[in-house]
Amino acid sequence: MQLRSNFEKGTSRWATRRAQWRALGLSDEDMEKPKIAVVNSSSDLAICYSHLDDIARRAKDAIRAAGGIGFEVRTTAPSDFIHSAGGRGGYILASRDLIVNDIEAGVEGALLDGMVCLASCDKTAPAQLMAAGRLNIPTIVVACGYQPCGTFRGEHCDIEDVFLAAGHVAQGRLGVDELTEMSENAVLGAGVCAGMGTANSMHIVCEALGMALPGSTPVAANSAPMWDTVERAGQRIVELVRDGLKPRDVLTPGAFANAVMAVLAISGSINCVKHLQAVAAEAECDVDVYGLFERLADDVPLLAAVRPNGPHSIEQFEAAGGAAAVLKQLEGLLHKETLTVTGRTTGEHLASTEVADPEIIRPADRPLGRRPAVVLVRGSLAPATGIVKLAVAEERRLTFEGRAIVYDSPEDAMTGLRDGEIREGHVLVLRGQGPKGSPGMGMASRPVFALDGAGLTGKVAVVTDGQLSGLVNKGIVVGEVSPEAADGGPLALVENGDRIVIDVAARTADLDVPEDVLAERRTRLARTPVPARPGWLSIYQHVVRPLQEGAVLRG
Repeated sequence: MQLRSNFEKGTSRWATRRAQWRALGLSDEDMEKPKIAVVNSSSDLAICYSHLDDIARRAKDAIRAAGGIGFEVRTTAPSDFIHSAGGRGGYILASRDLIVNDIEAGVEGALLDGMVCLASCDKTAPAQLMAAGRLNIPTIVVACGYQPCGTFRGEHCDIEDVFLAAGHVAQGRLGVDELTEMSENAVLGAGVCAGMGTANSMHIVCEALGMALPGSTPVAANSAPMWDTVERAGQRIVELVRDGLKPRDVLTPGAFANAVMAVLAISGSINCVKHLQAVAAEAECDVDVYGLFERLADDVPLLAAVRPNGPHSIEQFEAAGGAAAVLKQLEGLLHKETLTVTGRTTGEHLASTEVADPEIIRPADRPLGRRPAVVLVRGSLAPATGIVKLAVAEERRLTFEGRAIVYDSPEDAMTGLRDGEIREGHVLVLRGQGPKGSPGMGMASRPVFALDGAGLTGKVAVVTDGQLSGLVNKGIVVGEVSPEAADGGPLALVENGDRIVIDVAARTADLDVPEDVLAERRTRLARTPVPARPGWLSIYQHVVRPLQEGAVLRG
């Protein structure tokens, strides 16, 4: 087998590599084997990464047993709840692309032959898919599981409940003692957030794309099924290298359509939209993911209602068959010819797939609903797009007309709410939070949850170019508005008192201000050069592309 990791004997690269690896205990025979990167985002800073070192060891053992050699390659390990504290929250999305480049430097620099990527918290799975698309070497993504959660006063309690409750504390509707008790019971072990947030949604996306082993998502962290997947991935990656099956063979337009349908069917995270577009960009696959969400929204029924979108737990969803069962129920809509990392097609796998509980994961002819839960809107306020997330059993009104009240940071919005500036009938405009403006894309969910704590859900709408919780939002919230304010988008022109009209059913978000008034404002608000400053976020700000291109980095 011709491996790119092997060099001609007697050359300097062969000799120095042999010297290094002999010192690590490898034999000459080992050096002829496929060399596999085990991509590990381990960290002691967040519980979602705390179990990955053990998984990496097992993966390397499985690779060795299959006739390969595993090398652990580390990356940065961002957690939304930990790393959003600094940089105005900008390190979260920006760290996704840092992981991509960590992988490129570690794997491409060493010319390794394949990758097993250990996916955990929100940004790891999309980053690993992006790196796979960019490097185009045999890759398998392994979902490393969701965390066990607890109860608070007899009711289910997870990390998102804590996040939402903090907004109630900010408005004096919940005591700090209660929030403290919740925080002590919300997370009981390793793994990602237990709801249908970005992490579990993106793990399912990996399987729908064909980049994870069929039947492997979602999965409880450190469970027998997770360990079985680790073993199988170690075996299969060596075969993948020998077979020459690469990510761009899998990441086709049909695969992206399948992934979009899966997200719509499970009411998945809105963050999947930009992440899938970024994966397509890195894989050089000519597909408009935003357009797919718009075109497929009315065709794909809602098949599952996992917390906080509905009553079922992620454990129930896994037991019902997980991603494989969702794809089975969508079989009539899918592109079944798409390849998976097994070397078999999606259709071949679905032929033997069964749905264990059709009440948890409904058939397409008996769905939970047909109104999309992930809705893309456009209009004079969001010429490219904005995104609205609706709960499964959505009863809130889907139209809103109100007067703008404008803030340039979540902190200012929180202060405005506390001081009584934000009142019923307002549209809270939170701008300057996009990829360039933050920079790195700030988290806009705190004001949204604080509005809920103040009893203003449904009475105040929110429009922002920032990102939102991947799980759920309260009231009419239009997020990720593009173009963002810092890139010359209409949000930059909004002033207090402007009339804003949102119609989710019609998929529109408009700024009702005469064009001549807006033209005068544009003259006053001519963009100024981005100030030079050191650091990663400055680099990111200068090279990040718009959300419609996946917010990927291009020089």
